[in-house]
Amino acid sequence: MTQWIRFDYQEKTAIGTLTGDTVSEYKGGLFDSPQPTGRSMPLADVQLKAPLVPHSIFALWNNFHERAQKESQTLPDVPLYFMKPITSVIGPGQTIYRPRGHQGRVIFEAELGIVLGSTCREISEEEAGQYIFGYTCVNDVTAIEFLFEDKAFQQWTRCKGFDTFTPLGPWITTGIDPGGLQVMALQGDKVRQDYPVSDMIFSPMKIVSLMSHYHTLLPGDLICCGTSVGARTMKPGTSIDIVIPGIGKLSNPFDDL
Repeated sequence: MTQWIRFDYQEKTAIGTLTGDTVSEYKGGLFDSPQPTGRSMPLADVQLKAPLVPHSIFALWNNFHERAQKESQTLPDVPLYFMKPITSVIGPGQTIYRPRGHQGRVIFEAELGIVLGSTCREISEEEAGQYIFGYTCVNDVTAIEFLFEDKAFQQWTRCKGFDTFTPLGPWITTGIDPGGLQVMALQGDKVRQDYPVSDMIFSPMKIVSLMSHYHTLLPGDLICCGTSVGARTMKPGTSIDIVIPGIGKLSNPFDDL
């Protein structure tokens, strides 16, 4: 298991691995066999950024049995997903902002993120693990009123694509089996979401396999696996933590612009 981070140090952005409280710097691209520089520094001396700038962001809807049952949704035959702009990405500790002039609800959604490490096209579920670089925590933030603002067209990308609406991190964890993971959202000291990855309608491997039959997936693509029950409204001046034991804790404050 390796934790890959992206960080600012001495006015430069770099990548590296985290072992305990020590950062080991690497050179080269994250998906191009990066090599160690031999330089290390304390974690406390660096500023963590989003662990990658995604090539594309795909996000699933209706991918959990418990939520589908609660909301009386029909179980889908294929993954249902939309895309988010990469400009919505922020890293650990950065502020999620309500869109300027918007007075409606902005909700958090704790999700597991799949990071692709190599190009794949029409692969099997059994092969999918070979193409996955690792996993990270994602908060798929939503300004929910915009979704149904136009009765003729549901605006998934708009309601989820505002700047700061895709916090991810704090790092990418490699070499783990996602099947036993638990995804949680904490609002203050209250656990709002707490669900197992095993409840997914489409497992991470199945998602990658099926999507690769619709279009080519590329290194740096981020797939957000959807969320289960418990997503709630965020209040200005508060923070939300997305916690996946075995991966990490992603913390971000929320406020008005």
